Amino acid sequence: MWHRALLAFLLVAAAGHRAEGQGWNDPRTRDLVERATARRLSQLADSTLIDTRATAHGYLTFLAQLGEGFLLPPRVVRADELALEVYWRPPNYSKQWIVGRRDTLVLPTDIQYHRDHLGIIQNNFPDIIRLGDGDEVRDVPHPLSPSGLATYEFQIADSLRFELPGRVLEVYEVKVRPRNDADAAAVGAVYLARDDAQVVRMAFSFTRAALKDKLLEDVSIILENSLIEGRYWLPRRQEIEIRRSGSWMDFPVKGIIRGRWDVRDYIVNAGGTEALAPGPEITLAPPGRRAAFRFPPTRIVDSLPADVTLATGEEVRQVQEEARRLVRAQALARSRQTLPSARGISDLVQVNRVEGIAVGAGIRRQLGHGLDLGLRGRVGTADREVKGALTMGWQRASGLAVRLSVARDFRDVSDEPEASRTRNSLAAQEWGADYTQPYQATGANLSLTGWTPRRWRWTIEGGVEEHRSLEVHATPARGRFRSTVQVLEGWGERLALRLERAGGPATGLADLRFRTELRFARREGAADEVRNSARLWGAMEATRTTGAGDLRVRLAGGGVTGSDRVVPQELLYAGGPITAPGYAFHQFAATGMAQARVELRRIGPFVPVPIGRWGRLPGTATWAPYAGVVATRTDDPWKGYPLVGLGIEPFLQLVRIDIARGLRDGRWRFGFDVSRDFWPIL
Repeated sequence: MWHRALLAFLLVAAAGHRAEGQGWNDPRTRDLVERATARRLSQLADSTLIDTRATAHGYLTFLAQLGEGFLLPPRVVRADELALEVYWRPPNYSKQWIVGRRDTLVLPTDIQYHRDHLGIIQNNFPDIIRLGDGDEVRDVPHPLSPSGLATYEFQIADSLRFELPGRVLEVYEVKVRPRNDADAAAVGAVYLARDDAQVVRMAFSFTRAALKDKLLEDVSIILENSLIEGRYWLPRRQEIEIRRSGSWMDFPVKGIIRGRWDVRDYIVNAGGTEALAPGPEITLAPPGRRAAFRFPPTRIVDSLPADVTLATGEEVRQVQEEARRLVRAQALARSRQTLPSARGISDLVQVNRVEGIAVGAGIRRQLGHGLDLGLRGRVGTADREVKGALTMGWQRASGLAVRLSVARDFRDVSDEPEASRTRNSLAAQEWGADYTQPYQATGANLSLTGWTPRRWRWTIEGGVEEHRSLEVHATPARGRFRSTVQVLEGWGERLALRLERAGGPATGLADLRFRTELRFARREGAADEVRNSARLWGAMEATRTTGAGDLRVRLAGGGVTGSDRVVPQELLYAGGPITAPGYAFHQFAATGMAQARVELRRIGPFVPVPIGRWGRLPGTATWAPYAGVVATRTDDPWKGYPLVGLGIEPFLQLVRIDIARGLRDGRWRFGFDVSRDFWPIL
């Protein structure tokens, strides 16, 4: 379709050429914008356009994204597919009948959408822009309205040329920004036809003052029009993204609503009064009309556009970046605030063999200009020791961050946790199964973090610390705790370089997780004993879809070397549900290690479970048989330890059950935990 080619043309800067030296509000730009404003008004009164009728097909999705830096891709929580009959008459009468609607609840939620999310935007908005029934955006002057001419500044940025059948279309990209960026206003660009100043496309975001919900991060709108019957520019494609981000304590949480619409099958000047029907503009069609509509037999989640699981679509990202470029960052940023601080639920209450029941709290203050200050602390009922950290950080909108921390807290020798902290607390309290291996670290650390365009995060971290061994103080309800690791005590320095990817689609893969760390350490023990070490560790988990199901491969390994004997806190450890299912926790400690596991994941039957007003969890689960091996080396030659097991992920893949057997010096072991995607918030 030619309108798709037009969109591609408009989005590629190389397809046009830079306009010659246009300034903000120069006479040429003002003339074009004033003609566009007058054109909008005259089109509403165009006596040749009596009415229009069309159909619209759209998806409305709600996604959730968790974690620091939002590295994990968002998960679809709910997906709605809608079909509309759309009627319009001048000057601005509209009726949109929802003739088809189906939804899929991927995770339990009771989210309800605003009515205007369920339909399309007519006439490129009225003169005053409202979204979310006024709860999200309210009282924003339209850039191409009489009040907008006094509110905004305009600048011609690009001149684009496109050939249509029987016509050459020349389009100007006109940047839009408010004269006062503290006002409620739109920020972005309008694309105007050079000859008659018709609106071809609009793409903009909003200033902070325009967003009525304090949890809103940003709202982005893309409206595209196409030429119908050679003379009328009418809606063809629309996209809206609404992002709310906040935090549960100090843990970032983001909710994303996306609406994507295609409008087609226009019939112009057919007559009729459907647009004048009483009641709300967007409403359910009568039962008979809805009963006659049929969606394709495919599932909604299978028909969703391929990029719906991205954190932000490329076009919407361009709108957001352009808004940040046109106005001050303060005009888009939320106000400073003081918040309770915790990295997860376990920062408030947790159980381990050293502290017993540990109770903590924290506070974080946003200082403005990307600066924040945080303080958190914790005390155990068994050891009666106070632990805590004071942090100061600075972060740019691009994600580049610097953080300084002074802390007296526990650190784990594990490269990867073997269980969620909540599951670990329950198991430690009841059965003495504590899957942590802590020691005390006191000192100061400085880190620099940034992101690559493809969701890779890199970190450079250095610090000076004193390490101390810890003792078991707690007693479980049943069983007994194992002893803690005995580290080389004393002061030392360390420097770490990390590169990681938390997950999400990659080229040829359904999901890719990766983490590697190169660490240099210098430890000073008793009697001026000095130990130097260099340590490399990496882990990769990749999932690829095949005809037999999803094939997941996990590879991990590394090595450590140093002067004399390597200190215990720098060794490589494995054993437990993640690194070596079927073997005891940290059964392996070595200076060289390699791990491999292959898992085949397929959907199979399971027991359906009712969940009240949310309906019923499906009677299916992911069944995942696997096999693997762990190889270790210290002073002896390499030794291999094979394993086999079965993973089951029922209840919308919210939990995982593991039954595994270590085939050499191992035994049958059973594990139960929540999905690893939710571990950070726990």
